[in-house]
Amino acid sequence: MSALCELRRGLYRWTARHPDAEADPQPGSAADWGPDVGSVAYAARDALVLVDPLVPADRSDLGRELDEVVRSHSRPVVILTTLQFHRRSREELAARYGASTSRAKKALPEGVETIQIRGAGETMVWLPEHRALIPGDRLLGGDSGGLRLCPESWLRYLPSKMKQAQLRKALRPVLDLPVEMVLVSHGEPVLSGGREALAKALSA
Repeated sequence: MSALCELRRGLYRWTARHPDAEADPQPGSAADWGPDVGSVAYAARDALVLVDPLVPADRSDLGRELDEVVRSHSRPVVILTTLQFHRRSREELAARYGASTSRAKKALPEGVETIQIRGAGETMVWLPEHRALIPGDRLLGGDSGGLRLCPESWLRYLPSKMKQAQLRKALRPVLDLPVEMVLVSHGEPVLSGGREALAKALSA
């Protein structure tokens, strides 16, 4: 069984157990997220892009497969982080692959865009080639499929003091994109009908 799942040609997703996950979090609390989190790799024309990568030390299988993807693509590695809590394995992998960690627009690889969600402390990644949106913590996989907004407790640390109603408003411009896939960090990804799933989550 492969540790990396190739969703489309050159687009990979994997999950790994987060060492800081609580075993029995209080529902709706800031710690209310599953122990397995998702990461993405994308073979852009001029770089291999890793988004919010987590490669635990005990996942040698994952490390080997990621090494192979890096070798086979033979392009510089760029690591993008959607928000401060998703730095995960960023520093270790940056040292391992000699990777850039800049999110500056002028430094982004070809075919990779970022979308700042104002007031939400998050910058999503958009891959036009695959119509794939990669959020951090503001959009989650729904319990019965689809998408949902993060609990309001996850927003309390923000200087904006944003509430869910304000988050819905901040996310509405994303509906202008032809989203097909939403590769969430927490929960199951949406692999088709992404825009419809997003519209439903924002209208809930």
